[in-house]
Amino acid sequence: MLKAVLVIDDEGNMRHMLQALLSKQGYAVDVAADGAEGLERLGRSGYDFVLCDLRMPGMDGMAFLEQAQKLHAVTIIMMSAYGTMDQAIETVKKGAYDYISKPFKLEEILLVLRKAEERERLRQENQQLKSHLQALDGQRSFGSMVGKSKPMQEVFQLAEKVAPYNTTVLITGESGTGKELVARGIHAAGKGDGAPFVAVNCGSVPEHLLESEFFGHVRGAFTGADKDKKGLFEEADQGTLFLDEIGELPLDLQVKLLRVLQEREVRRVGSVKSQRIDVRVLAATNRELGELVQRNVFREDLFYRLNVLNVEIPPLRRHMEDLPLLCRYFLDTFAVRLGINVQGIAPAAMDLLMRYQWPGNVRELKNVLERALILTDKNIILPEHLPEQFGSQPQCRRIDDLLGTYSLKEAKIIMEKRLIGRAMEATGGNKSKAAQLLELSYPALLSKLKEYQLR
Repeated sequence: MLKAVLVIDDEGNMRHMLQALLSKQGYAVDVAADGAEGLERLGRSGYDFVLCDLRMPGMDGMAFLEQAQKLHAVTIIMMSAYGTMDQAIETVKKGAYDYISKPFKLEEILLVLRKAEERERLRQENQQLKSHLQALDGQRSFGSMVGKSKPMQEVFQLAEKVAPYNTTVLITGESGTGKELVARGIHAAGKGDGAPFVAVNCGSVPEHLLESEFFGHVRGAFTGADKDKKGLFEEADQGTLFLDEIGELPLDLQVKLLRVLQEREVRRVGSVKSQRIDVRVLAATNRELGELVQRNVFREDLFYRLNVLNVEIPPLRRHMEDLPLLCRYFLDTFAVRLGINVQGIAPAAMDLLMRYQWPGNVRELKNVLERALILTDKNIILPEHLPEQFGSQPQCRRIDDLLGTYSLKEAKIIMEKRLIGRAMEATGGNKSKAAQLLELSYPALLSKLKEYQLR
């Protein structure tokens, strides 16, 4: 379906040019000579995007923008030959998606429209996923996590309780359990999505850069410091700093981190001045910090300062009743992102998933399902689409090993019998669905089942 664009400009040549150029690029284009006519057209027809001039007689672009924002959900891009940077900022503050200065090249308009299309696509995907989360039966969600099991409900309830308070939280759990997702959920429920959320893996930053990375530096503080640089704490000011793998921090930086948590101020490397910050710190680890304290590789005072409240995320093997729910969520997510429509998972494949121990937890489940989704050429995931460690049978076997005969007649019977058995297994014994998979009529399938003595 063509994307609809409304061009509002008092110059006839500009309207004609944009209508011609955008129509050639595959857009359905209407035009209006001023803001009032543009509002009238918006009221009569739906548009995906509006290109609106800023200076026009009668209702100008700013007045149109304010009225359109109140009445219609549409992406508006402002244009002007006389605008200033302050004016551009003002239009964006009032709700415009972007601002383009005249004269402009066609490529500039197309780039802005493509970016607006991508933003709208992502917005719709997010809305679909949120709607899906709300529609799932009998479970609660927290942030981007879902689960109806008792262990996960306890995690969600604790996270919801602590979210409004500006206190440190230590999030623990095995690798792949979703510690950062919990942190983002606490941030969104507390500080809000508009506040900065800065995440850093403490084990991924080179040790000699850690202090500069965390606290920033001033120009000339060390070789290569050619300009002032904000640290992570300053970037997260008024928001949340998530310190993943906190157990990897060296002892000398632990001392400085403790001071920041106590004093609520940071000093850049090379500076003599400290500055106040308002940052909520959430830390996470898959290591036992109490054991690290006993081994004198983690400071006891920092441990107690971080561990004001502990949210422990259980491994997937301890809440396996959530696995079918997680599978539905991930498959729907991948269906939107990859454009692959898969109805579900065959009972035999689900049985393999349920019997697996999941050492990589939810992250491993997500990767396994994405792999299976890409491998399947049907609209259902079968055991053979799972990795070998699940006990599935490999697809690539020599044809004579599979059939055990050179007779075409016998081979046809063997293949029919095996395919019918697979279809029945994939559909959990549902004959109607099995007939659809096999591309057979329902009576023909019943006849084959009787012939081959299959149930």
